[in-house]
Order: sequence, then structure tokens, then C-alpha cells
Amino acid sequence: MHPALLAGLLLALIVIGLALLWRWFVRHRSALVRRIQVGWLHLRRSAALKWLRHRYPQLWKFTAARFARGEYLGLHLTLGLAISVLGLWLFGAITEDVLNKDPLTQFDVTVLETLHRHATPAGTALFIAISRLGSPLTMTIIALGGLLLLARRRDGIVLSGWVAAFAGALVLDNWLKLVIRRPRPTYAAALIHDATWSFPSGHAMGALVGYGMLAYVLVLFAKGDYRTRIAIVAAAALTIIAIGVSRLYLGVHYFSDVMGGYAAGMLWLSACISGVEVARRWRVLRPTS
Repeated sequence: MHPALLAGLLLALIVIGLALLWRWFVRHRSALVRRIQVGWLHLRRSAALKWLRHRYPQLWKFTAARFARGEYLGLHLTLGLAISVLGLWLFGAITEDVLNKDPLTQFDVTVLETLHRHATPAGTALFIAISRLGSPLTMTIIALGGLLLLARRRDGIVLSGWVAAFAGALVLDNWLKLVIRRPRPTYAAALIHDATWSFPSGHAMGALVGYGMLAYVLVLFAKGDYRTRIAIVAAAALTIIAIGVSRLYLGVHYFSDVMGGYAAGMLWLSACISGVEVARRWRVLRPTS
């Protein structure tokens, strides 16, 4: 099968899978909620949790507050911290494999050679166009456009998070490349004429942070129903995946470069969104006097 057609088919299958999964969730949402509630009640009534609650009341109170939806240091911060830790762990594991030339680097070569053997002029043209969606120029346009719109809304907290996300991703990408200094694949010379380092993929990291932050802001201010919000998140996710695939197809990055960029981007995006959510809730809950 033509690689470009295969990539398009894969993206179509992802969209169809997400749509079917969402339809199933909508149909069974009430039953799932009931099961979760029943399970939570059984867990709260268990002897082990009762013993912990009475044995360590302060720790229990602190832990319960971290999962409270209304607390400004509650559930959002806990989830954000968990995602950031996961991103940090993934990035550390991938970086260790790259520096030590573990089996992951052999998989990198296999993926690179396989895609290069099946590359065609039409596929290359298609993925060059997709790759431009994650280029520094495109990210700059999105960053400046969002900056102007958020400044017009006069929402200083979201504006600060927006600036921190884009500026931080740029600094983090350049710093990591200089520290790790991994050469690019040999095939990159055909498309990239300036000498730059390969790990992590700046397109992958920038796309995840940029389009992830854009989706967050659109969902935050969207007045539509949940389907609109799901469509926004799904469109952002597909764009991010397509950009990562394009860097592999064009031979300008290894597989681990792209995954490392996603991991670092996940860490930074989670930190920025968590900071915005904490600040927004603190603004609502703080005393007015």
C-alpha cells in the first residue's frame, strides 16, 4: 500500500475509533457513573481505609483535599502533577536509551530505513505540507494570534499561561538539543541545510504544547456543548500525531526523537495548564476583603 495512503488510512481509523469510543461512552455513561459511585462507596467503607482515616487523620485530610474538585490546590493540581511526572519519567527513560544506545536506537534505524525505502515523491510532498503545521513559523503565528486575542479579552491568568507555554517550549527544546547533542539522521540533509541537533523533535514538542494549549483555551472559552469540545480536542490530537508521523516519514528525526519531544511537551503543557487552573480557582476562592 502507498505509504501516504496508509498514513491517511491510519488517521481515518483513529478518528473512527475515537468516534465509536465516544458513542459507547455516551450510551453507557450513566451505568459507568453508577458503578464508579458504588465502587467508591465500597472502598470508603473498607476496613483498611477506616483504619487509615483514624490512624492518620491529618494525612487523610490532606489527601482528600488533593482530590476535591472545588479546591484550588485540589483535583486539577493532582492530575497535572501526575501527568507531569509521567512525562518526566517517559522523557528520562527515552533519553537514557538514546545516550546508552540501547535497543530503542536499533528500532529507530529500522523505522527510518523502512519508511525511506517506501517513500515516494507524492508522499514526501504531502508530509512536507503536514510538517509545516508544526514549523517555528506556524507556531509563532499561532502564539502571536493567541496573544492578541487573549490580551483583548483581558484575562491575565490565561494570557500568562499562554506566553509561558510557547516561550518555555522554545527554550526547553533548544536547551535539550544542546545538552544531548544527538546528530540527525543522514537523510535529513536533503531537507535541512542548517546543522541542528535531532533530540528531541522540536516539531513534536512544539506541536503538542502549541496545539494542546490552543485546544485548552478553545475548550475553556467554548460556548458549545460537549461534542464541540470533544471535536476540538480530537482535531488537536490528530494534528499532533500527523506532525510527528511527518517527521519520521521525511527522515529528519528518529522515532525516539519524536517520542522524546512528545514526552517533554506533555510535561511542560501539563505544568502550564495546571498553573493556569490553580491561579483561576485561587482567584475565585480568595476572600474579597
